[in-house]
Amino acid sequence: MAAKLSITDIDAQIEKLRERRKSLLAKSAERFARAATRAGLAEMEIADDEIDRIFQELALRFRKTQSNGASCTALSPRGQPDRRPGAASEVSHDG
Repeated sequence: MAAKLSITDIDAQIEKLRERRKSLLAKSAERFARAATRAGLAEMEIADDEIDRIFQELALRFRKTQSNGASCTALSPRGQPDRRPGAASEVSHDG
């Protein structure tokens, strides 16, 4: 029979997980900050709401890629998916 955990043990595990979560978030933030710096975005004057919008579009693009198994989604010049008939993202590659 498994030993019962005390409330103190559970609290200690919760605290460890919180610290681990905090560390993972910090590492993720540093990773994206380095990428933004290398791309030159850190030096540009971009409003926070615009950055948020861009990252949301980027996340959506990669979520679609992962769910479809495709390599990328075609974007229009303004960063929006190209929804025109026959656009690269809608062309069948079945042969």
